[in-house]
Amino acid sequence: MSERKYFGTDGVRGRVGDFPITPDFAVKLGWAAGTVLSASGNTRVLVGKDTRLSGYMLESALEAGLLSAGVSVEFLGPMPTPAVAYLTRNFRAAAGVVISASHNPFYDNGIKFFSDQGSKLADAVETEIERLLDQPIRCVPSEHMGRASRIHDAAGRYIEFCKSVFPSDLSLKGLKIVVDCAHGATYHIAPDVLRELGADIWEIGTEPNGVNINEKCGATHLDALRDKVREVGADLGFALDGDGDRIMLVTASGRIVDGDDVVFILARAAQQDGLLQGGVVGTLMSNFALEKYFADRRIPFVRAKVGDRYVMEELVKRDWRLGGENSGHIINRQYHSTGDGIIAGLQVLTAMQRAGKDLDQLLVGFDKYPQALVNVRFQADSDPLCAENVQAVVAEVEQALGKNGRVLLRKSGTEPLIRVMVEGADAKRVRRFAEEIASEVEAAS
Repeated sequence: MSERKYFGTDGVRGRVGDFPITPDFAVKLGWAAGTVLSASGNTRVLVGKDTRLSGYMLESALEAGLLSAGVSVEFLGPMPTPAVAYLTRNFRAAAGVVISASHNPFYDNGIKFFSDQGSKLADAVETEIERLLDQPIRCVPSEHMGRASRIHDAAGRYIEFCKSVFPSDLSLKGLKIVVDCAHGATYHIAPDVLRELGADIWEIGTEPNGVNINEKCGATHLDALRDKVREVGADLGFALDGDGDRIMLVTASGRIVDGDDVVFILARAAQQDGLLQGGVVGTLMSNFALEKYFADRRIPFVRAKVGDRYVMEELVKRDWRLGGENSGHIINRQYHSTGDGIIAGLQVLTAMQRAGKDLDQLLVGFDKYPQALVNVRFQADSDPLCAENVQAVVAEVEQALGKNGRVLLRKSGTEPLIRVMVEGADAKRVRRFAEEIASEVEAAS
């Protein structure tokens, strides 16, 4: 397959006002996507967004393009990415569109698509959309143009879906939970889900103003959540990212619980309950301790490329259920067709209730290898991974680590960053190695 021009690992993304996140491109993308996705005869498309101010502009531009392709658009308003996936299936739409840049700052935005099954688009479909992007817009006749409307009860429908995942014989009554919604798309959903299941809730990050999404809060900035958990004496805290497809947690003692920890908890609970279908999918970034734990218990484990779409591809290929990334994207195909932060959090709460343990106790026996991750920004016209000095220092570090560690360098699929990861038994040594490699990457950028 040839390299795509516009689509990354999670749709089209970039800084607002810079190509391709411009109104004229969004119109063209709406037309091209509408033309391809409605080819089956289903001309219904749902559009949701996060809370970025630029979402209004992109929503209007996409609307024009989709309508010109003969597609009828139904707006959901601010809605988590996994909610759009669910509602696309629920309303039997041809596709779902999400306007979001996930965990990125407010000045970035993006556009991604879901199929009628609520899954990320296949590479071949994205390639066909890109082919049309290089052609002029051809509007359908006026009498065949689409209509625009709004679904007013979308949030309520999704809240009920999330609640249905939590076992009916359990309750969160008496449990104290702090939930941080990152001033993003879950601000009006996650607190209500937990509250309606009986929990006592403290909210942070639930006052979006268009420019504060992910600002020192949410799944990528956990200090505020940890402080609040300690302040109110909560049992645990949830932190979601701007579009709600990933989760990080904080225990009562202040321990950070990442995606690897969540996968460990859910896999062990599923195995104990006889619900672990096949094995588990991680990524190249998954901690080595996770791989070792599964190997010791004869649970098959494979690593996919980084990106929840690749985790899902492996799960589907093997007909397994559970997979995830250390960044907090957790997929359980028993419940949903994509990663969902709220549902992953509810699964953790289910495991706690079933085991009669708090979150700290659930993690006893799982000690991760120290990892150091350094992000290095690079110029688009450079390729520091091919530089001789970078390759030389990587080889030196790999030799020093031997079988007790590993090095991973990769380009981000959503930002112009090289991610340098080093893993090993000694935290200080690992950090020093990561910084040495990052220094050479920066010099070659």
